[in-house]
Amino acid sequence: MNRIKELFNIQYPIVQGGMIWASGWRLASAVSNSGGLGLIGAGSMYPDVLRDHIQKCKKATNKPFGVNVPMLYPNLQEIIDIIVEEGVKIVFTSAGNPKTYTSFLKEQGIIVVHVVSSLKFALKAQDAGVDAIVAEGFEAGGHNGRDETTTLTLIPIVKEKITIPLIAAGGIATGSSMFATMALGADGVQIGSRFVASQEASSHEDFKQMVVDAKEGDTHLTLKELAPVRMLKNKFYQDIAALYAKGTSVEELKNLLGRARAKRGMFEGDLIEGELEIGQVSGLIHDIKPVAEIMKDLVSDFENTRRCMSEIRL
Repeated sequence: MNRIKELFNIQYPIVQGGMIWASGWRLASAVSNSGGLGLIGAGSMYPDVLRDHIQKCKKATNKPFGVNVPMLYPNLQEIIDIIVEEGVKIVFTSAGNPKTYTSFLKEQGIIVVHVVSSLKFALKAQDAGVDAIVAEGFEAGGHNGRDETTTLTLIPIVKEKITIPLIAAGGIATGSSMFATMALGADGVQIGSRFVASQEASSHEDFKQMVVDAKEGDTHLTLKELAPVRMLKNKFYQDIAALYAKGTSVEELKNLLGRARAKRGMFEGDLIEGELEIGQVSGLIHDIKPVAEIMKDLVSDFENTRRCMSEIRL
């Protein structure tokens, strides 16, 4: 039995990333209804908005789903309280100390998973008592690790040292890449960028199309002095690059970033001045599809890869 399927009681070991401005109840419920684990992204929601999305997701699916909680966001206690009050049974935490809420959440009967970008933090999360770990390579979109460790390297390094289930993330948009990370020791995968380019994602249609149009090299990890983030190279990115070229300060970077840049780009569709967070694998995404079709493609490609690999001999 696959450990991730067993842990979450799902058909396929595929988790949808809880991406800000993309992961509302429509996306989460569609992924869960298609056999994966859908996640509502609390990072871009006020507490009352999160409650509304949880309630709508419960009506839209009778399958397991969860909430992704970035722990550096404001209103954290209120968000945790809502999750407990609404009976959510799975929580993915990130961007903070897993010890803060893991014990409390588990006492409420909630499965806790923590997202990490290094072995050091994977071990800390395991020590904190989480039920599983997402190890995310720097190919991933959005906020990321500073060390630029690739998924291909990170998964076996973490697998060697932990005993709890391991979920691979970063650069995974096909069944063949899913197969590859599982061959390296992952029990399942978390996929973000491919689900951004879905009909059910709440992100702006113009942003989705820009993801589809992206080519190799069109994203870059930047703003390490603040919080490392991978984004598409639009005018806003070029303004950041210009600051670095002349020699910049943290204060200048903060002033340029301002407030709500990600919402402006990914949710409101400002492709010029907005922050457009997406992974390197956007170069492999060529269409916007319903989630059900994306899931079918992933499973079919995984099985085809498995059959092909069984025929390979050294």
